[in-house]
Amino acid sequence: MRLRWSRQELALTHTFTIARSSASAKETLRVELEYAGIVGVGEAIPTSFYGQSLASAEAALAEMAGLLGGDPFQITPIVDRCLARFDDQRAAVSAVDGALHDWVGKRLGVPVWRLLGLDPEAAPLTSFTIGIDEPDVVEAKTAEAAGFPILKIKVGTDRDSEILSAVRRVAPDKVLRVDANGGWPPAAAAEHIRRLEPYHVELVEQPVEPGNNDVFRQLRQTAAVPIVADESCVRPADVVALAGCVDGINIKLSKCGGIREALRMIHTARACGLKVMLGCMIESSIGIAQAAHLAPLADWIDLDGHLLIREDPFEGIGGANGQLTLTDRPGLGVDRRC
Repeated sequence: MRLRWSRQELALTHTFTIARSSASAKETLRVELEYAGIVGVGEAIPTSFYGQSLASAEAALAEMAGLLGGDPFQITPIVDRCLARFDDQRAAVSAVDGALHDWVGKRLGVPVWRLLGLDPEAAPLTSFTIGIDEPDVVEAKTAEAAGFPILKIKVGTDRDSEILSAVRRVAPDKVLRVDANGGWPPAAAAEHIRRLEPYHVELVEQPVEPGNNDVFRQLRQTAAVPIVADESCVRPADVVALAGCVDGINIKLSKCGGIREALRMIHTARACGLKVMLGCMIESSIGIAQAAHLAPLADWIDLDGHLLIREDPFEGIGGANGQLTLTDRPGLGVDRRC
C-alpha cells in the first residue's frame, strides 16, 4: 500500500470564533492510500488543542506508511497498530482509517454505511453552527442559515445572553443547541446554564474545561437541559470515566482516530447509558463523509464543517436544509469538484 498526502487550505465563509480561538481559514491534510489500482481518500484535521500540527501529522503519516502491511481489508489491526504508535496523533490515524474504509468500499462497490450494516434513513439532521460575534453579526448569520432547522450557537462569554437574544430575534422557533467549548468558570457554570432558560435550548455542550468531571456531575444533577461532553471525551476510555457525569458525549473522528475508534466509543456510550453526538472540525466533505456514514448510530449530529467554508474541494455529502446525503456511491461517496 502506498500512502501520500497533501495540504489543503479551506477558507471560511465567515471568521469562526469559539470561546478559546478564532480563525478565518483551516489547513487540513488530504490523504490517499493506493493499492491494486484503487485509491482511497481520507482527511486529517490536526488541532493544536490536542497537541497536533500539520507537521506532526505529516511526520506521523510518514511512519504509518510502514505499518500498513499488505491487506487493506485488515482495517482494525492496521488502525490499532497506528494508534499504539501514535496515540497523540489521532487526526492522522483518522485519515488513514477513512482512506482504508473508502478503499474497501470502492473495491467491493458498496458505500461505507452498507459495510457497517447501517440504515441511512435513520440519520438525524445536522445542526448548523453560528460562531461567537457581535450581536448584529450573529443576527445576520442566523438569517443566512434560514434553511437549517437546527442551530448550534457558540457561547462561553460574558455576552451569551446578547448572542442568544440575537439568534432568537431571527429564529424564534428553531431548535437551539449551545456549545461553550469549556469557556465558563466551573464555579459560575450553573448560573450560566440557568441564564439559558429563556432561550429554550435543547442541550449544553462542554460547559467547563476538561478535567472537571465532578463539576459535570454536579451540573447534570441541577441543570434543566442535557449536558454533553466534547473536549473531555477523546478516547474510548474517556467514555467510561464520564458515565454518570454527563448525559451524552460528542465524538469527532479526527479527535478520536477514525471510524473504528468512533464505533468503540458509540457502543461503550450505549452500554453506559449515554447519548451520542457526532461532531466535526472545520473540514472538507471528505472528513465529514467519514463521520456521516456513522450518523444512523447517533442521537444528534453536528456535521457542518464543509458548510462553513467558501469552496469545498469535494462534493457528494450534501447538507442543504440539514440533510446529509448517504447514497449508494461506493466508499465514502465523495469526488473532487470539476
